[in-house]
Amino acid sequence: MKICGSWKCNVGVLAGLLFAGAVLAGSLDPTDPPGSTMRTLQDIYDKLEEIDGKVQNSVAQTGQTTSYQAGDDGDHEQGVAWPNPRYTDHGDTVTDNLTGLMWTKNSNLPGGTRNWSGALEYCNNMNSGAGTYGYTDWRLPNVCELQSLIDYGRFNPALPSGHPFTNVGTDLSHWSSTTDADNTSHAWYVRMYDGSVRDAGSKTSAYYYVWPVRGGK
Repeated sequence: MKICGSWKCNVGVLAGLLFAGAVLAGSLDPTDPPGSTMRTLQDIYDKLEEIDGKVQNSVAQTGQTTSYQAGDDGDHEQGVAWPNPRYTDHGDTVTDNLTGLMWTKNSNLPGGTRNWSGALEYCNNMNSGAGTYGYTDWRLPNVCELQSLIDYGRFNPALPSGHPFTNVGTDLSHWSSTTDADNTSHAWYVRMYDGSVRDAGSKTSAYYYVWPVRGGK
């Protein structure tokens, strides 16, 4: 496993490994017999490989279970399995047990579309005073957070079967807070019909729906 590229980093990692080995080994006094918890350096490397593998496999499954050709997504179903239940319904809010994010149950809370600035302002205003639904950290989701809701095995809408959300129309497209780096006057949105991610065009003239979220790191 390549831990990092710089020599300074590798020296630091080696020092950490030696310290970890010392802790796992117990006493450093050579006159003492090996402790029952002693581990070799290879044991430590193996454990780091295991941790690294878990990090690399932290991407969730897409939801697609039908295979259309050998080797495709539906064939492998690679990724972290979805929890059961996937969602916890709190009444006005819903927690996604896969990501830990909390969403408003109403996917069209403002009752209409906004331009990008208006969408951001709406979410910010939810945090005024006592907040909304008891929370003061609502925000417009980024594009990855919106995509995390999508079930690519379904469409119309592309959400998991049995989801508790309301007002998820088949033609609803929701703003993300993520700007298009190729054209910073544009931003990304997610189309709930099929889960596609698209460039919305102008942040000022394009109007899409607002689905507030909170939580995450």
